[in-house]
Amino acid sequence: MNKSLLLSILMINSFFSASAQPGRWQQRVTYKMQIEVDVNTNRFIGKQKIEYSNNAPDLLNRVFFHLYFNAFQPNSGMDIRSRELGKQYVGGRPDWDGRVKDRISKLQENEMGYQKIITLKMNGIPQPFKYHETILEVNLTKPIAPKSKVVFEMEYEAQIPLQVRRSGRDNPSTGVRYSMSQWYPKICEYDYEGWHPTPYIAREFYGVWGDYDVSINIDKNYKLGGTGLLANANEIGWGYDQANTDTLMPTNKEKRKWHFVGNNIHDFVWAADPDYKHLVRKMPNKGPVLHVIYNNPSNNSSSDQAWTLVADAAVKVLPFMEAHFGKYPYPQYSFIHGGDGGMEYPMATLLAGPGLGTVFHEWLHSWYQMMLGTNESLYGWMDEGFTEYATDLVEAYYAKLMTETAGKKKDSLAITALPINHSGTYKAYFALVKSGLEEPLTTHADHFNTNYAYTNAAYAKGCVFMEQLGYVIGDSTRDKLLLEYYNHWRFKHPNSNDLMVLAEKISNMKLDWYKEYFCNTTKTINYAIDSLWETNGISNIRLKRIGQMPMPIDLQLSFKDSSTEIHYIPLNLCFGEKPAENISQKRFIHDEWNWANPFYVVSFNRSLRDLKSVEIDHSQRMADTDRKNNLLEINW
Repeated sequence: MNKSLLLSILMINSFFSASAQPGRWQQRVTYKMQIEVDVNTNRFIGKQKIEYSNNAPDLLNRVFFHLYFNAFQPNSGMDIRSRELGKQYVGGRPDWDGRVKDRISKLQENEMGYQKIITLKMNGIPQPFKYHETILEVNLTKPIAPKSKVVFEMEYEAQIPLQVRRSGRDNPSTGVRYSMSQWYPKICEYDYEGWHPTPYIAREFYGVWGDYDVSINIDKNYKLGGTGLLANANEIGWGYDQANTDTLMPTNKEKRKWHFVGNNIHDFVWAADPDYKHLVRKMPNKGPVLHVIYNNPSNNSSSDQAWTLVADAAVKVLPFMEAHFGKYPYPQYSFIHGGDGGMEYPMATLLAGPGLGTVFHEWLHSWYQMMLGTNESLYGWMDEGFTEYATDLVEAYYAKLMTETAGKKKDSLAITALPINHSGTYKAYFALVKSGLEEPLTTHADHFNTNYAYTNAAYAKGCVFMEQLGYVIGDSTRDKLLLEYYNHWRFKHPNSNDLMVLAEKISNMKLDWYKEYFCNTTKTINYAIDSLWETNGISNIRLKRIGQMPMPIDLQLSFKDSSTEIHYIPLNLCFGEKPAENISQKRFIHDEWNWANPFYVVSFNRSLRDLKSVEIDHSQRMADTDRKNNLLEINW
């Protein structure tokens, strides 16, 4: 290991130690792996030594491992679930994942995936184990005591399946030989709720924070990208070394070792192809090194340009991402051509193509999953939804940069100057409500009745949750919350209650009702302007709550003299109020609206004849399912 790499690793560990928050305990794991790949049979032998720290106050009588490749066999849980969902039709289409369909059922013996354990020892003693398809149960001969460490040694063999979902080989749409995600026996997470041995049915993932030392021996003509720093970069060359060598270093051996090291992460991904190309960008001020690794065997110039744009765009948007979501703490990030769409992993992502929307989305998962590490099975909306929210901001920022004249205008990292548009996610959420298929956000990711409901809940409603939270507590307060959420909970697996407790502290408002209604139920928001009248020079507007979910209300009055006023009605459940969001606009704060009352009357000291329009939530951040009754335009 070279000195600069060692120094980088020490700096990473120092950052993680300094930034760690007191409180909730975390399990810890250290992986040391040696992988021997046979590219002719598409199989590999794996040996791994796992140092497992039980930081829980509990005695562990058993442990569990994920064996993800076992999902890619006919009649597996993933196969059956996909075919069953395909029998349902949503919008005239089968509800299965279009990438999976019934493909697993048709895999031949040499096309299937598997992971078979050859030996498994704990502290040198063989351990009994039992397969549950994609989960390995190990009933320990001796329990793991609280606050103690054990060492597991495992040898296994695996066959890489044809590309079906996320991981696999020989994807015809990308031409990439190997996309190696969810590829090794991975110890399951144990937290304050106990073990999480989630079978691999469709989604999502949850892992133990740890350090990875991975050596991959593969045919010498293959080129790799992956999680972590390349510890033997000077032996590899190909842009990884300090000299930026364009080609692989020569070797007389049939195989070449790629040695990756990654710290404080909860998964590891790699991909390999003989025709990969490699672009490198170094962020200034000792920022991370950005890698773009892609397949273009025909040397298509437009493909080269598209992937070069990925590299250049990443350099442009990282300062904005760090300013609003927190510092990216790792020394590198790789955008790797592979997989079956876009899928995030620590320090890397697999991308089926160079579309910038997907590029930004997957990179932002470095914040909303890779650093925060929620249990995606239970809180998919905190992963996908918050990432979707952040993606909209980054896309708006990048579009602004591209439309400005170079050199004439200084780049601003402020959100307030951006024309941010979340309309797509609001429309998707409204469509979900209208479909009658909506289920609560608290539904386990694999247990939604339809893929349609999961997708629109996790991505769309999750994004709406965050944008609408800005309506409830104020955008500036919500923006502060996102940074504090990162600072307080990174590397600690927060849940939804952790987020809301922090939101309450920052906003000085009670917000449990917001999560209860919007996440735990499918109740919807619908407010209407009911009636207007004037009595003794006092004008009155009666509002009606039609939907079952209560909200604070911003009521904007527009007058014939072109002036406007905001009449803010706090919700009694908040026990507080948000600050004024537009200091140039006159604002009146009314008595709180008791949520049990479906009606509320707003009174003001101007003639109704002066009114031009009345509108509930002029910003349209509130997810009112029928906005037609939110606006009343008056023609006296």
